[in-house]
Amino acid sequence: QVQLVESGGGLVQAGGSLRLSCAASGRTFSSYTMGWFRQAPGKEREFVAQISWSGGITSYADSVKGRFTISRDNAKNTVYLQMNSLKPEDTAVYYCAGCLGFWSTCSGKEDFGSWGQGAQVTVSS
Repeated sequence: QVQLVESGGGLVQAGGSLRLSCAASGRTFSSYTMGWFRQAPGKEREFVAQISWSGGITSYADSVKGRFTISRDNAKNTVYLQMNSLKPEDTAVYYCAGCLGFWSTCSGKEDFGSWGQGAQVTVSS
């Protein structure tokens, strides 16, 4: 399994921006569908965004569509989450995750076998 390490979290005011990065170890990063998930206190971990091997296909939760952008750089073994127009309800621990498989087989968080340790994002009102 690929090893994942997130960075870039922090405290930001509502309306502000943050960019999360997730660095992966291993030579098979380009074979992974990559995703971002988040978990707020007292809530279940939820899907945020997902990107295909090449970066040509992306998917977003309705709650972040138009504000967040997922991207990847396979040469750097890194996936990013650009978060704009942040809202207090975006406050959560954000997790990077990898699914070794085709886009169609990575349809839920249970399909992602590799997880990072999480990065705290706090949005103040």
